[in-house]
Amino acid sequence: MKKLKLISLFLLSLSTAIAQDDITLCHTPAIDKFALFASNADFNVSHEDPTPYVHQSETGKMITFKTSGSDANGYVLKTKTQTNNWVFVFQEWWGLNDHIKREAEDYFTALGNVNVLALDMYDGKVATGREDAGKYMGEFKSQRGEEIIKGALALTGKSAKVATVGWCFGGGLSLQASILAGQQAVACVMYYGMPEENVDKLKTLNCDVLNIWPTQDQWINKNVMDKFESNMKAAGKNLTIKSYEADHAFANPSNPKFNKEFTGDARTHVLEFFATRLR
Repeated sequence: MKKLKLISLFLLSLSTAIAQDDITLCHTPAIDKFALFASNADFNVSHEDPTPYVHQSETGKMITFKTSGSDANGYVLKTKTQTNNWVFVFQEWWGLNDHIKREAEDYFTALGNVNVLALDMYDGKVATGREDAGKYMGEFKSQRGEEIIKGALALTGKSAKVATVGWCFGGGLSLQASILAGQQAVACVMYYGMPEENVDKLKTLNCDVLNIWPTQDQWINKNVMDKFESNMKAAGKNLTIKSYEADHAFANPSNPKFNKEFTGDARTHVLEFFATRLR
């Protein structure tokens, strides 16, 4: 009888601990939830170190701008003719490296009528290996992320029309930035990023979302996508999903899992999505 009582007490304490963990996870911001992947060894190993690349540009330059906290950094490309059209570009878990600067410049060149700002969400830290990338992403705080995004919105001005795009860690940041942009948001593109689960928060989203989803992704998997689709529908928002038989990070040219064909197709859809909304 005593042994049975001890077992009952153990099961009760275990169920309480699980319930507390569920509550914590439920209330964890979407970006912080993705950052928790950094503690998963399988997630880290699934990311090959990026190939070295140095980006040279005659247009892009690094800048600093004010936030409610410390100053933030960004890589900006501005059109010669003034425009209120902006695209915010969000890094992968590596940081604002030269690969992301190249992506920013590619959008700037292809769209023609937009300014582009790639945001440094790690405040100057850039990883060249997955150990540091996991460390930096694990240290990231959504509060600082909001400071940086709001600082960028203040920099571009109240008349700016803002589209967002990001990959992996930055895919979730792209959605959060569009939510924070309010009525200024005109388009959001997510590449295999963590969606927002709070339907009330999704209701405040002012723009359509294009989600680029690789069906072989173990982390942003079908369950995550199905829930996101259901939540967007409940919020009354438009979500377009472009799926590819590929793995996480398939659109990153520096990754061995890079798929040139799928990346090119996805990019065509992204450019069309932006072009119709940034006029």
